Amino acid sequence: MKKLVAFGILALSLVGTVSAQVKPEDQIKYRQAGYSFMAWNMGKIKANLDGEFNVQQVQAAASAVAAIAGSGMGALYGPGTESDIGDRKTRVKPEAFQNMADLGKLATDFNAAAANLANAAAKGDKAAVQKAFGETGATCKACHDKYRLD
Repeated sequence: MKKLVAFGILALSLVGTVSAQVKPEDQIKYRQAGYSFMAWNMGKIKANLDGEFNVQQVQAAASAVAAIAGSGMGALYGPGTESDIGDRKTRVKPEAFQNMADLGKLATDFNAAAANLANAAAKGDKAAVQKAFGETGATCKACHDKYRLD
């Protein structure tokens, strides 16, 4: 777990390097697209858990969530992305940018939970997927509760 926390902090520390190559308004756009894609895939997993469990659909969706979660999205929280830019709106609270170490910890928790979800899906065990899905959702909520505007 310490390695995961260190990795999350390292990923967020690289924000300046990577974000300098992407305009702030595009950073907001890309991170919103990533979160929307993950939400869509989480919805597919939930539908499978609530209805007929199609293991292939769950595996594909969980793999997509884990891939996006581990893609280095922390680089999309660069300077200038803490507030709206023109017509590009953000729902990130400015406090997130003042607490990057905490944000990194929350991101690391989410990445670990998403990887666990993909691992559970790969095994095809619905009960394990249900548990991992709840844990992944809880990590999303932890960040939203702290750093997302209503």
